[in-house]
Amino acid sequence: MEKKPMSLHTPEDGPLPVPWDMRAGVRAYWTPNTPPPGANDPHFRPTKEHPRPVLLLHAFMSNQSFNFQAGAPFLRNHGYCVFTMNWGKPKWAEKWNVPFHGCADLRDAGRELAAEVERIKRLTGVPKIDLVGHSGGGGLLMQYYLNVLEGYTNIDKAVSIAPSNHGVSFSTLTYVFRNAAPVLYHVMARKVFPLCDQGAPDSEMIDLIYGEGDTRPGPQYTVIMTEHDQIVTPYKKAFLDGDNVTNILLQDECPEDLCEHAGIIYNKRAWLHVLNALDPENSKPVPRFRVDPYFPGWK
Repeated sequence: MEKKPMSLHTPEDGPLPVPWDMRAGVRAYWTPNTPPPGANDPHFRPTKEHPRPVLLLHAFMSNQSFNFQAGAPFLRNHGYCVFTMNWGKPKWAEKWNVPFHGCADLRDAGRELAAEVERIKRLTGVPKIDLVGHSGGGGLLMQYYLNVLEGYTNIDKAVSIAPSNHGVSFSTLTYVFRNAAPVLYHVMARKVFPLCDQGAPDSEMIDLIYGEGDTRPGPQYTVIMTEHDQIVTPYKKAFLDGDNVTNILLQDECPEDLCEHAGIIYNKRAWLHVLNALDPENSKPVPRFRVDPYFPGWK
């Protein structure tokens, strides 16, 4: 049977079109400084129903525009004040005007995140905000900010989608590259893409972030993961340990959900779980429906 694309704008999505199709992100990748629809609106503020703004954090070697063409308008349609940012762009990438971010020194990226959180708090007049991150944004960056920079006092909900918690070996490619070409690894992983080396499972940075426990008191943590992830392997490494954690595997309730690491960010089922995590008192069951791996909007 021929597959037909899901409508880019279904009635329950609200006034902003929500493209449940990763190709929308691919097109937007080349305009990294353009926030996705529904984000960074200077005229929209938190409401009584949703009193905390939500800051979305993109993945490693990604940007705000690629990551959240679906997530930003989806949350805005549900009444949330949404912010996005670009983080972790190396200085050499600035010179060459490349579109990707999220691969610079994690210490610098953490300071960028801390500054943005404080800016949003001042702008909206709230004591705490919520964070939603994908991959490196939901794993290494978010947890570095919460645990090392003690940002947990500023956050109420910390929601991670396929996060790089506890380090990522890129399916052991890090170890192969490190041993087979050590000189090139030193140049590429430590000079060009510092986060690659810092994010290796055996790095000092991983010990720094998780060495005193995965979580901190205060925030409510949610991890949304897929067993088909080919970047965070084994997939269970993404989960956090703590009394204030909810770990969700999409396939536990829906084996037909075949999304992988990149496609999960355009998976409507994942974002319905995000809604529940941001507002647990009004959570709703997430329906089961087939999700294809790379273009989740196609059924």
